[in-house]
Amino acid sequence: MTPTAGGIGLAFAVLGAVGFSFKAILVKLAYGHGVDAVTLLALRMGFSLPFFLLLGAVGGRRAAAPLTRRDGLGLLGLGVFGYYLASFLDFLGLQHISAGLERLILFLNPAIVIVLSALFLARPVTRRALLSLLLCYAGVGLAVAHDVRVAGDAGEVLLGCALVFGSAVSYAIYLMGNGALVGRLGATRVTAWATTVASLLCIGQFLLMRPLPALVLPWQVYGLSALMAVFSTVLPVWLMAEAIRRIGATPVALTGTLGPVITIFLGWLMLGESVGLAQIFGAGLVIGGVAVMARR
Repeated sequence: MTPTAGGIGLAFAVLGAVGFSFKAILVKLAYGHGVDAVTLLALRMGFSLPFFLLLGAVGGRRAAAPLTRRDGLGLLGLGVFGYYLASFLDFLGLQHISAGLERLILFLNPAIVIVLSALFLARPVTRRALLSLLLCYAGVGLAVAHDVRVAGDAGEVLLGCALVFGSAVSYAIYLMGNGALVGRLGATRVTAWATTVASLLCIGQFLLMRPLPALVLPWQVYGLSALMAVFSTVLPVWLMAEAIRRIGATPVALTGTLGPVITIFLGWLMLGESVGLAQIFGAGLVIGGVAVMARR
């Protein structure tokens, strides 16, 4: 790997982390214009769908073998858990908690995978993993206490935390289940078709739950939805894939630790969200816990 390629790969990884972190900000801004979670999610995935169909078609042409029925069922399951359910619960949770707290809870994914692996796959929890879990959950606890103090409504904050935590669990199930499919089909095809399934489910959910006049919304909602689709969904997926190709998975994973910090800063800058010492210290504990887990 040349220095230039390494620099480009690192830049791609950082930009991808910024894009993913910006999603919560865009969602909160859209909520300010009166749109609900079901409609906003359908708009985001509707704008994203053409890109994922194109990505799936390109990946299919490059593939050595066509998709089998078993592959299709696997992709359906990954689409339901990894993108549809995780996204829906996340959007619902953002109606109740700050963008910074949402990103911290989602950042618990590696810790949740450890717990689920221990419960259902009988994998042992090492002392390093246990230390990581303690740091992560202590950090989130501090961040939750900060939001409760600022919002003054513990029930509202806890409901939002439960919804976003459910999103994180759903995505952790996706991470645990995609290994075999990715090994057989490749990351590009799995991502493209799983997100296509999720997009169709989100659009179908809207058609079942909302009348078509619900799409009569301020232009800002459509603009924010398009930005969310391009800069916080499609582009970060491509940037992360390119970054992994150039510099490897481990450095790219470590850039993900920027996510909570970026979201907290953007929430303060663009949404006027309060930032306190408890939240900053909590974010530091969560990032430290994930770093402990990632260290070789």
